[in-house]
Amino acid sequence: MSVDIGIIGLPKSGRTTIFNCLTGGGVDTDKYTPEGTAHIGAAIVPELRLAGLSNMLKPNKVVPVSSTYIDIGASVKDITLDKGIGGQLLSRLSNVSALINVVRAFKDDTVPHVEGSLDVERDITNVDLELAFSDMALLERRLERIDVSLKGAKPTERAPLLKEQEIVNRIKDSLEKDIPVRELHLAAEEKKYLSGYQLLSEKPMLIIVNIGENQLLEADDIVTGLETRYSRNDCRVTVMCGELEMELSQLDEQASSEMRFEYGIKEPGIDRVIKLSYELLGLITFFTTASSEVKAWSVQKGTEALKAAGKIHSDMEKGFIRAEVIGYDDLIKCGGFAEAKKRGMLRLEGKNYVVQDGDVITFLFNI
Repeated sequence: MSVDIGIIGLPKSGRTTIFNCLTGGGVDTDKYTPEGTAHIGAAIVPELRLAGLSNMLKPNKVVPVSSTYIDIGASVKDITLDKGIGGQLLSRLSNVSALINVVRAFKDDTVPHVEGSLDVERDITNVDLELAFSDMALLERRLERIDVSLKGAKPTERAPLLKEQEIVNRIKDSLEKDIPVRELHLAAEEKKYLSGYQLLSEKPMLIIVNIGENQLLEADDIVTGLETRYSRNDCRVTVMCGELEMELSQLDEQASSEMRFEYGIKEPGIDRVIKLSYELLGLITFFTTASSEVKAWSVQKGTEALKAAGKIHSDMEKGFIRAEVIGYDDLIKCGGFAEAKKRGMLRLEGKNYVVQDGDVITFLFNI
C-alpha cells in the first residue's frame, strides 16, 4: 500500500529539519518558506531482512519499501481558514495515512518560540486543537448539507441521513470535549459513514519531541514522562535531535556510525521514526524473489494472499492459483529454495491465507 505521512507542527518547531532528516532532503531551514508551501520527499523503510535475502540469493536488483513524507509549511488552523492555497494543502493533508507532530523542546535564543516559552505538553495540546478545529469545520458543513437533504428526502432516504447526522453530532460533541476521533473506538458501521471525510484527528499520530544536543542524555526520561499521557495504539511518542540527525544524514555510513557512538545514540532517529510510523499503521512486510529481483512489499496486517498478489499486479489477483510460501527465518536456515524444497519447508497456500510478516512468497497465477 502507498504510505504517505504528513508532517505538522507549530512554527519554529523544527518541522522542516525533521523532514530533511527523514528524506535526505536539502531544504534550507534558515530561509523563509512562504506560507502554503509543501515539501515532499521519500524515505526508505529500514529492512535488515532484505540484506539477508540479497546475500543468500545474489539478485540483480533489491527493491525496498519507501514512504512519502509531506512537510506542510503552514499551521493546520491557517490552511483550514484559507480557501485558496490553504484548501489545496488541507486536501493533501487529508489524504495522508498518518501524521507526525513535531514538538519543540530545544532551546535556541536566536529562534524565539512562537508562544514565548518552551512547553511540550502545551504545544501538543495546541496542535490537537488545530486538528479538532479543522474537523469541526468540516463536520459543521456536512451537517448543513444533511439538513438540506432531509427537507427533500424520500422516506427511504431519511434513515441513512438521520443515522449519519447522529454519528456526526456525536463526533462533533467529542471534539468539543478535546477528544480526538482516533480515541473514540468507532464501530465498523460508523467508520463506514465517515470514510469519505478523512478527518485529521482520526489519523494515527506520531509525536516527535525535537530536542537539542544538550538534552540527549535526558531523551529516555523525556519519552517516559510523555508516554503515560499520550501513548495509545494509534498514538506514539519519541524524541529526536533534529539538528544533529540532519548533520548525520549527510555523512557517509562509517562517519555517521562513529559520530553516533560518540554521542551515545544507539539507533538512528530516522530508522526509529520510520519503524514507529509503520507500527502505527499496522503494516507488515513480505518479500518476493521473482525475475532475479528481491523486493519488499508493505500490506496491512491481516491481508489475505489474494489481495497481496493484487498489490504486485492486478493480473496476479485475477488469475491467482496458489501461493508458495516460506518464512524468512526458515529460508535463511535452509540456505536457499532448493534446500527448502528438499526439506519440505515450502508451503502451498490458497487465496484466503493470511500473509505473515517476513513471508517470502512466490505467487502462481494464470491469465
